[in-house]
Amino acid sequence: MTNMLDFSIARRQMVERQIKGRGVSDPLVIKAMQRIPRHLFVEEALQSQAYSDFPLPIGEKQTISQPFMVAFMTQALALKGGERVLEIGTGSGYQAAVLDQIASRVYSVERFASLARRARRILDGIGQNNINIKVTDGTFGWEEEAPFDAIIVTAGAPSIPTRYLDQLVVGGRLVIPVGEFGSQILKRVTRTAAKEYHEENLLDCRFVPLVGKFGWEKE
Repeated sequence: MTNMLDFSIARRQMVERQIKGRGVSDPLVIKAMQRIPRHLFVEEALQSQAYSDFPLPIGEKQTISQPFMVAFMTQALALKGGERVLEIGTGSGYQAAVLDQIASRVYSVERFASLARRARRILDGIGQNNINIKVTDGTFGWEEEAPFDAIIVTAGAPSIPTRYLDQLVVGGRLVIPVGEFGSQILKRVTRTAAKEYHEENLLDCRFVPLVGKFGWEKE
């Protein structure tokens, strides 16, 4: 049985090898990855693999992203502290917990009520109660709480939903995987003016599909 010391060592090695070792350098992101106990966000039977460099199943055919991808996407948001961030796809709650270490408020949308309930329980258990979770079609964003300084999407979309762009402040960043099933390009879109956006391709990636009215119709 793995003990808490083992998890602490594994987390430190994860940060050194998978995060810093692969080019993530933002000190706020590194500090957040060092703090959050990733093993608590996966099933007990998988906790010994929680700090390995690959995604893990969390139920409902969804996954917790590999640590590097969580860190890379968080860094791509270019957070400085104090921002309002929207996450599409709560999943395990791990990405939201990392964001909460930096942002002033995190709003997270999940389409599976079972995952939202489990994430809420874990987040409350570790004192991460500065995160709002809503069960709904994530392709709509969260219009009632918009605009956001940053939006992160943890599922692959066939194209960029315009509702996300509309819910960004000027200067805000959207990080989203876009492409076909099982193969996407991670993009960053910055809203440079009311009707102007700058799009960048960051890296190749592979996410579960973004399902909803403005995403894929089904998995």
